[in-house]
Amino acid sequence: MRIRLPEMVLQAKKIIHRHRRYHHLSSAHNQVVPKGHFAVYVSEDPAEKKRFVVPISYLKHPLFQELLFKAAEEFGFDHQMGAITIPCAEKDFINLTSCLKYCS
Repeated sequence: MRIRLPEMVLQAKKIIHRHRRYHHLSSAHNQVVPKGHFAVYVSEDPAEKKRFVVPISYLKHPLFQELLFKAAEEFGFDHQMGAITIPCAEKDFINLTSCLKYCS
C-alpha cells in the first residue's frame, strides 16, 4: 500500500510533536531543538545514527517528502522516542539539505 505524501507530512508532524513532548519531559535529553525546527536521525546503518536539526519548512519540499516516504517504507512511523529516522547516507542528506537551503 502506497502512502500519499500529504498523509506522510501529517504523520511526520505528529512524530515531531510527540518527539518534542517526550524530550521536554525527559531530563536525560539536554539537546534543544529551536522553534520552527525538528530533529531527524540519518544513517544507512541503524546502529550508527547521526542527529540533524532541520527547519520544518523542509516538510513541504518534494525532495524531502521523498526521503520521508523512503523512511516510512523502511522504518514505519512507530518510533519509541518519536524521532524520524531517514535511511540514507549522511553525505547525501547533507547535500540534499544544502540544496534545499540554498536552491529554494
